[in-house]
This record gives sequence, C-alpha cells and structure tokens, in this order.
Amino acid sequence: MTKEEYPRFQLNGGTANLNFADAVRSSFDKQNAMHLIKATIPVVEHGRTEIHLLHWKDIEQQHGFVHGGIVGIIADSAAGYAAMTMVAAGFSVLTVEYKMNLMAPADGDKLIARGQVVRSGRTLIVTKAEVFSIKEGKESICALMQQTIMVMHVKGEK
Repeated sequence: MTKEEYPRFQLNGGTANLNFADAVRSSFDKQNAMHLIKATIPVVEHGRTEIHLLHWKDIEQQHGFVHGGIVGIIADSAAGYAAMTMVAAGFSVLTVEYKMNLMAPADGDKLIARGQVVRSGRTLIVTKAEVFSIKEGKESICALMQQTIMVMHVKGEK
C-alpha cells in the first residue's frame, strides 16, 4: 500500500501509521491472554481485524460450548485491534467499555471474531465485533458487541 492509497489520519499532530499491521501483530504477540486461549490474528486490515479460535475442551463451559467470557475476550481484542489500525505510530488503544449480546451458543469447531471500526475520533474510537461459530463449514453469528476505545497518546506497551 502506498502513502497515497492509505487514508491520511491526523491525530494530535501524528499521521497514519503505514506499518499498522506490524504494530497490531506485535501488540497481539504481547497478549498472554491470547496465547493462553490459543487465538490467532490472521486478518489485519485498515479498520478491520479477525481473531480465530479453535474450539477445544479447556475453553468450554459446563454444557460443552465455548465459554461466554472467551467469546468476550476475542470480540474485545478483535474490535480493539481494528481501532489500533487507525492510530498514529507509537500510540496504543485501551477498551473503555463494551456491550455484548450472546445470541446463540458458541458450539462450532472454530470461532471467528470480526472487529471493525464504526467511527474513529481523536480521543475515542467506536467499534463493533461479530463473533461467528463455524460448524461443518457453515458460519452462524453467536455474538454481537459494540465497544468504545480510548486512544493512548504516546503510551507504550509492556
């Protein structure tokens, strides 16, 4: 992607991070929680990411479905990383709040959380995430989340 193709985004004097995908993947690699549940982030695009998670027994609740807390963690991260694609180099993001509807059991072989930026501002970014359960190759939505993200100006990560 050339600088001309990339949408210019001004943020307190900063310009769009042309290396946003590297920044997101580096941040994801620092998330111990994502390693713990064995999640991956195969899709990182401007304003959009996907987190994939295979269904395995240690993330199940008592009925054999993926636990709602696990569904929440991948939705939060997918939408948060979508927001991170919008900020200037050296900036980070932090979830302020989210509201999630669990609409169906997460009982597939795999879950995909698709995060997307709804509106990007200087201080706050509004995002959404849809979580899909993949069973026998068929996708069905199991959760929907809306989130508010705070831009962390020149706040490094661990």
